[in-house]
Amino acid sequence: MQGFILNLNKVKDEDLIVTILSRENLDTLYRFYGARHGVINLGFKIDYEIESSSKSTIHRLKDVIHIGFKWINDYKLLKLWQDFCALFYKHLKDAQELDEFYFELLDTASKNWNRQNPKRVAIESYIKLLKHEGRLHSELECFLCSAPITGEDVSLIRAFLPTHKECTHTFGIKKSAFIELFQNESTLFLDDKDIDYLWYILLEGL
Repeated sequence: MQGFILNLNKVKDEDLIVTILSRENLDTLYRFYGARHGVINLGFKIDYEIESSSKSTIHRLKDVIHIGFKWINDYKLLKLWQDFCALFYKHLKDAQELDEFYFELLDTASKNWNRQNPKRVAIESYIKLLKHEGRLHSELECFLCSAPITGEDVSLIRAFLPTHKECTHTFGIKKSAFIELFQNESTLFLDDKDIDYLWYILLEGL
């Protein structure tokens, strides 16, 4: 099976506890350290097998093959990708059931990561996630004071909740850019300053 590594924890003698997002599960597996084992890292897409263990409640990760990205050797792209993947671990770690949406979302994002500004890919992917989970607030109504947002700009807070600039005293984006992003999942009308602003909001958590 295939999956994305969302979290790594070192345990004794360089062994690892690895959390992997597959198409339908979030698997937490034990990987024994060994010289013949290939290097794995946060954000890597791998093909792997799961081996049951009678000695432990946690299954073993085995036969790992790294499925590399074309951009894997670009440090800046990899760092941004790892930051993005780490958000999914925090968001999904307590989920009881998962559908394949999350795997497909990361898979599509990984293929587009080097085709445009990766922060744009992440933001557009996040809008898709919010829609999938029923958490996208596209109404022009302030989340904090509940009054309509009638000005030219909209401020966004964590979970991309819309607010008045006056309520949050934060940077705002043009209303036309907000509508294009929320309705069409497109960052077309956002400039790079807007993108950096939304990226930092995204890093606060999914």
